[in-house]
Amino acid sequence: MKSIAKYLGLVKFAHTIFAMPFALMAFSYALWSTEAAFSWWLLLQVVLCMVFARNVAMGFNRWADRDIDAENPRTAQREIPSGEITPNKALAFVVVNAVLFVATAVTINTLTALLSPVALAVIMLYSYCKRFTWASHLVLGLSLAIAPAGAYIAVTGGLDIVTCLLSLVVLTWCGGFDIIYALQDAEFDRKRGLHSIPSAFSTAVSLYISIALHCVSVVALVLFALAQPQSWLLWCGVALFTAILVAEHILVTPTHQRSIGIAFGTLNGLASLTLAAFLIANIIIFG
Repeated sequence: MKSIAKYLGLVKFAHTIFAMPFALMAFSYALWSTEAAFSWWLLLQVVLCMVFARNVAMGFNRWADRDIDAENPRTAQREIPSGEITPNKALAFVVVNAVLFVATAVTINTLTALLSPVALAVIMLYSYCKRFTWASHLVLGLSLAIAPAGAYIAVTGGLDIVTCLLSLVVLTWCGGFDIIYALQDAEFDRKRGLHSIPSAFSTAVSLYISIALHCVSVVALVLFALAQPQSWLLWCGVALFTAILVAEHILVTPTHQRSIGIAFGTLNGLASLTLAAFLIANIIIFG
């Protein structure tokens, strides 16, 4: 159990709540919009793909950044630099999860099988982006935005513009909150020659960019909501998600960054779970 806990810590398993709810929203929307039959087996396949892909993304990120993490006082106690997990074992963990992800995707349909290596390439690319571009936050957003698109493809074998709007929500929402998270390492990144929006711009400008991305998230979410069964549940979910994003930017300002942990972890987890609960309930009750 202690060994399992180490690997769960390596991949920050609790952070699965960022993308998983959006995959479930897309899954529910796909069933409703196409009138497809619900399948527990398919739902399990989608959830497993999400877990395996997330393990690959985080495990590979920790492996690729092991030397950088060892130099940064904030991350020096992570599992690999602290010696709790060796680099070779971490890489083996990544390979096993990558194989399981592709194997599971192959059992769903032809398109998920064909796109599974592409998804792995995107989520692993993020780990190297901060070495050459400050747009790494958007690549992280893109890697998480694959989740709702993948869930919809799993149900339908194709993709539609409405689900792309939900993926845009995830891309800009995650990109925006990753900028906030990166404020913690702005000075270290500058000294180490790493690229991020906070290391390239001032704190104020970085937060304005984060706010702009979150504004796009809200607009895309409203457009997505217009394609759902209309009810008070739907718009309560949209309103609460928006309110939580506003609270995030009230907590973290150019002069106050002590609440980054709450804004990044607690509020964003609450935002995704709340939105999913209301939107899925809306489809079940009013769809």
